[in-house]
Amino acid sequence: MQQELNLKERFKLSRFITGEKNRLKSITLNHRRIFILPTMRGLGFVCLIVLVLLIAFVYNNNLAYLLGFLLASVFFITILHSFKALSGLVIKQSHSPPVFAGEAVGYEITVENPNNIERFNLTATLEAETKFSLTPQEKKPIVLYSATQRRGWQSMGTVTLSTSYPLGLFRAWSPLKLQEKALVYPKPSSIEMPFPDNDAIQAQTIENPQGKKGNEDFYGIKEYQQGDSIRHIHWKAFAKGLGLFSKEYSSDKSAELWLNYEQTPGHNVEEKLSQLTRWIIDAENAGLKYGVAITSIKLPPNHGLNHYKNCLEILALF
Repeated sequence: MQQELNLKERFKLSRFITGEKNRLKSITLNHRRIFILPTMRGLGFVCLIVLVLLIAFVYNNNLAYLLGFLLASVFFITILHSFKALSGLVIKQSHSPPVFAGEAVGYEITVENPNNIERFNLTATLEAETKFSLTPQEKKPIVLYSATQRRGWQSMGTVTLSTSYPLGLFRAWSPLKLQEKALVYPKPSSIEMPFPDNDAIQAQTIENPQGKKGNEDFYGIKEYQQGDSIRHIHWKAFAKGLGLFSKEYSSDKSAELWLNYEQTPGHNVEEKLSQLTRWIIDAENAGLKYGVAITSIKLPPNHGLNHYKNCLEILALF
C-alpha cells in the first residue's frame, strides 16, 4: 500500500526526475507516478489551434470555429490516451548477473500488461533507450545496461518508463527508483604473472615422504598456459623453435594453490585485488584447487563454479 504524500512532497522536483523512494520489488503505475507534459509537436499544435480560432474570430467564420474546437478536442483527448498507455503497467525487479569492473552490467526488469488493451511505443531508459510494445496480458523482460567503474555493489538507479502515444503531442513518463543492484568484481589484471610459490605446496611435499622428490619427479610436458611458473618452461624446446611448453611434475597434480592478499604484488589495494582476480580466473580455467586468504577471511582450496563465485565476491566486497 502506498504512503500518502503531503502537498510539499507532491510538488517536490525530484519526484518528476528521479521518482519516489521505493522499497517494494513490484511497482504498479498509477496517477501518482505518471506525469504528462506537451512535447514540441504538442506546443506547435496549440499554436495552430490558437491561429485557427483567431482567424475564426476575425472573419466570424463558423467553419473555422468548428475546425478550431475539433482540433482542441483532439488535443485534450490525447492527454487521456497518453495516460492510459502507461496506467496499470506492473514493473518487477529481476536478477542481475555479476560482472567485472569496466564491463556493462545488465539490469533485468519485467514489465507486465495486466489489462486487455495493447500498449504501443513504450520506452525504458537507464543510460540508453530500449523501445518495446506490449500485447494484452503480456509479460516482457527488459535488460537495461549501465557502465561500471568500481567494484562492489552497484545500484540500478532511476529507470524512466515513457511514451508519446498516440500522436506525439504529449510525453507521459514515470521515473522509478528500483532497489535492484548488481555485484561488480574487481577488474582482472592485464599483466600475465605466474602463480605465487607459497608455503602450502612446500608443506605438502614435506608431509608426503613418497613425494620427496617433489619437482624432480618429471611427469611430462604440456602447452604453456597463462599462469604457469616460469621455472617450469621447457627452454630447450623453445630454443629449437618447437613452441612454448611447460614441464609437468607429479607433485603438481596434487598441489593446492593459496592466493594470499598480503603476498600479492601491487602498489595499492586495487592493484592487488586486480592481480588476485586474474589468478583466480587462470586457476579455475586450469582446473587447479585454489584458496584465498585476505586479512582474516580464508576460503580453503577448492574449485568449481560456486567456489569461483565465492572467491570473487570476497574480493569485490573487500
